[in-house]
Amino acid sequence: MFLRQLSYLIALDQHRHFSRAAQACGVSQPALSAAIRQLENELGITIINRNRRFFGLTEEGRRVLIWARQTVADLDSLRQEAAFAQDVAGGFVSIGVMPQGVQVVPLLLEHYRRAVPALQVEVTVYPNAEILHQLREHRIQLGLMYLDQVPKDGPFEVHRLYAEHYVLIAAPSIPLPAGRVCGWDQAAALPLGLLNRNMRSRQLVDACFVQAGVVPRVMLETNVLELLHAEILTGKVAGIMPVSALPERMGFMGPLQMRRLDPSPAPEVGVLRLNQPNSTALLSRLWGVSTTLELDDIYTV
Repeated sequence: MFLRQLSYLIALDQHRHFSRAAQACGVSQPALSAAIRQLENELGITIINRNRRFFGLTEEGRRVLIWARQTVADLDSLRQEAAFAQDVAGGFVSIGVMPQGVQVVPLLLEHYRRAVPALQVEVTVYPNAEILHQLREHRIQLGLMYLDQVPKDGPFEVHRLYAEHYVLIAAPSIPLPAGRVCGWDQAAALPLGLLNRNMRSRQLVDACFVQAGVVPRVMLETNVLELLHAEILTGKVAGIMPVSALPERMGFMGPLQMRRLDPSPAPEVGVLRLNQPNSTALLSRLWGVSTTLELDDIYTV
């Protein structure tokens, strides 16, 4: 019963509502509430701020939640380890990916499934900081993000995959400077669509504009890469993005002009995992595959 109580607590924190948490756990609301109260009695603390409704966790409750997630994650790892010992062809992994890395994921999965043919995967897009948080909370097992955002003294193991190279792209209807290379002052004069300012990729681009002493004509800002692709492909704006995030890599039709930007920032992108001694056989195998990959030849110009 104790593990079930911990699962109920995690669900309650996720859904922030007794009825929705109970529904997610497949139990009645009174059963879930009674289990949480029993957990409080067993531990001798108040976990939930309540007055007929859920008002969040107490300070002691938040500490119990961290412990609960770790315990449930360890149990899931144990179950997966046992299943993996019987069937090395399958398993489940959850991956957090920064927005600019989404198009790298199919290549990663291609390599992973060669090693684990029946691999089940959950991929979620997060900002870089959230990927670190999700790893610490044991909600994901692998991350794909900028390595300069990973704390040097953090509990993470990293492997570099490639360095980004930034290019200016536009539909044929937007006149670009002649030649294969474009300066940041020339790019600044064009109607641009860029990622949001809170995204690391945009911060690198803005730093280049500042260094060039120019102010860009930004007509669109978004955190949705697909929207940015669509506006670029229809000729509404020109775009600046890393080669790994170009729209033609997603199978879009239509010609695009491309100019290499000089100088170009070259932040390193890689995979990471939580550095822990009790890694499952599945995660160890996937990490072993990851550390054999070097993708610079694919994502450079």
